[in-house]
Amino acid sequence: MKTDKDRYRGARQAGLLTTIPFLMAVPPIAGLLIGRYLDNRFNLQPLFTIVFMLLGFAAGVREVRLVLKKANAPDEDGDKRDRKTP
Repeated sequence: MKTDKDRYRGARQAGLLTTIPFLMAVPPIAGLLIGRYLDNRFNLQPLFTIVFMLLGFAAGVREVRLVLKKANAPDEDGDKRDRKTP
């Protein structure tokens, strides 16, 4: 007989994994918008756009790694291990 944890594991993984495209798209787009605003404000055309897009991409990759780690956790206690709380 499957326990509740086993029964919902697939749905939990699917829910977590469907966030990956958004995590890869939204932070670089936000970085682009912030960078373009700062470039126009300080008249330094490509500098802030490139820097903030790279920071957005790095943030997206970091979040994807955390989601994959959480999706591969053996049980529901994976959420507690990610926060590093006792």
